[in-house]
Amino acid sequence: MRFVRPEPIMRRLPRRFLLAAPLLAPIGASATGTPAYPLGPVTLVAPFSAGGTADRSARLLAERAPAHLPNRAARILVQNQIGASGAIGTAVVARAAPDGLTLLLARVASSAILPALDPRTPYTWDEFSTLGLLDQSPFVLCVSRNAAWGSLEAVLNALREQPGQLRFATTGPATLLDLGMRELFTLAGLPFDAANAVPFAGAGEAAQALIEQKVELLGSNLGDVLPAIRAGKLRPLLIGSRERFEGLPQVPSALETGLAPLARIVGWNAVFGPAGLPEPVIAAWAQAIAGLRQDAVWQRTIRAEGSVPMLLTPEATRGFLADQVALYRDLGRKLGLV
Repeated sequence: MRFVRPEPIMRRLPRRFLLAAPLLAPIGASATGTPAYPLGPVTLVAPFSAGGTADRSARLLAERAPAHLPNRAARILVQNQIGASGAIGTAVVARAAPDGLTLLLARVASSAILPALDPRTPYTWDEFSTLGLLDQSPFVLCVSRNAAWGSLEAVLNALREQPGQLRFATTGPATLLDLGMRELFTLAGLPFDAANAVPFAGAGEAAQALIEQKVELLGSNLGDVLPAIRAGKLRPLLIGSRERFEGLPQVPSALETGLAPLARIVGWNAVFGPAGLPEPVIAAWAQAIAGLRQDAVWQRTIRAEGSVPMLLTPEATRGFLADQVALYRDLGRKLGLV
């Protein structure tokens, strides 16, 4: 049998398809044939443990972002690098090659609070390429479901009547759980040590301590305590935002209670990279993060996690980060931490 070489496919295509070829560039390549970013798997470092809010946010981004990147076949692999309140994983990205293949799921504790307050932090806040803010999780004040207090006013009265007697759960002096509570105290006209801080290893442990009534108060990211609130194990008394949270419409906002500055205390997720990322990489991620505005799955999941979508450009994200660092540096000075 004589083998007949098949005719090249391009020769057999009708002319109208040949004219349309530039529009049919394969996923992962530009119309000119130049390979599109990213050319290989992207490692997204989550600087906190698996199963937590940072990890879940990173995995959601890894799932949804490729559809909005130039290379829609991109793979994003989440890597948990834990330790030192997020500083270890954050430092890994600070030292990474600026090729866009190692990025950071940035968080308020590791990317703003630590650089603002702890001179031992092995990076500065401004040595990263900011690619975009993703969302914010408002601060929430909770008591246990069996607590006698049914309002913020009742809690503040108890703090005035029993100075230094009540306890609140914290994850350490340079964390949002601690700084948020002390800011709440001072905004309400109380001393910053109006209650005793009881330290726990993480936000989950702090929430469990309140459930078990080992402490009386907890101020935390809403995302960390929302499951316990929905299960009826914790009772929220205040949302630290200018508006009520749509998932908890019965809970008054900081603005309503006269504590509007508390809205600056927020948990957040962002995407950072090493300093010196090429402009095409920055542009690619700006495009991907903007694309999440129309991503119904991402939007729905973020809200279900207790956060509010807050998608910012690289430039606006850098300004937001600078404001956050300034906020926590001022708080640290006020509290004698720096």
